Amino acid sequence: MKRGLLLIDRGSREREASEELEEICKRVMEKGEYDFTDYCFLEVEPPFIEDGIERALKQDIESLTIVPYFLYPGKKVKLAVSDVMKFQKDTNVKFVVTKPMSMHKTLVDLVDNRISASLKDNDVSTSAKNVDVLVIGHGSKDPNAQISLNYVVDELKEKYRNVSRCFLEIEQPDIFEGIKNCERNRPDILVIVFYFLHEGAHVKTDINNDLKPALEESGLKKVCITKHLGTDEKMVDLIVERAKEVENAN
Repeated sequence: MKRGLLLIDRGSREREASEELEEICKRVMEKGEYDFTDYCFLEVEPPFIEDGIERALKQDIESLTIVPYFLYPGKKVKLAVSDVMKFQKDTNVKFVVTKPMSMHKTLVDLVDNRISASLKDNDVSTSAKNVDVLVIGHGSKDPNAQISLNYVVDELKEKYRNVSRCFLEIEQPDIFEGIKNCERNRPDILVIVFYFLHEGAHVKTDINNDLKPALEESGLKKVCITKHLGTDEKMVDLIVERAKEVENAN
């Protein structure tokens, strides 16, 4: 059976986001042995879902695996799924939809790798039990989003001295309060994790607009900042695994 895979991302005007998605699609095609892979956006910027489906259905495929490429479950994921399934009635290509990229041990491993890489890049060699971690997420009105981020934070607590989270917007604690909470624990080393898929405006600008002044006002001794999740091979593995879950079930 000839198979295709379509990632549905939230959407970004930043060139880096599209470049990362192109790279991810290429590697998913190779690792998952697909005949076609592509991406589209739910909002903000084309290609939109209609464009992505149109391109996919022009390919010589019999099934299309649709991946909601979101770190959190919630309204955006539901909207993406409902939008894409509207096109099922007009084609003989079989659609299957995966779970989003949440509540999975691979994400914990990916974040752990980002922390280790940041420590290495900053020439810090110490036990994980001497390291505090602050995970910065986007924030959402959907309670399932916080549950999803808490899953990652709670899993990391087994390894590091202290692990907490804060949010760029919508939810509390915000970044300023997140840094204050970390400071109260008097860490020797604090690693700040950018829990975002792409190097979009949030990573390039918005987080730093709050993080830089918050750090300047703090008395933290040593702070390392990770890269965003990006095109890490573990993310590629997670996409392929999510895809296989639904493909094997149908």
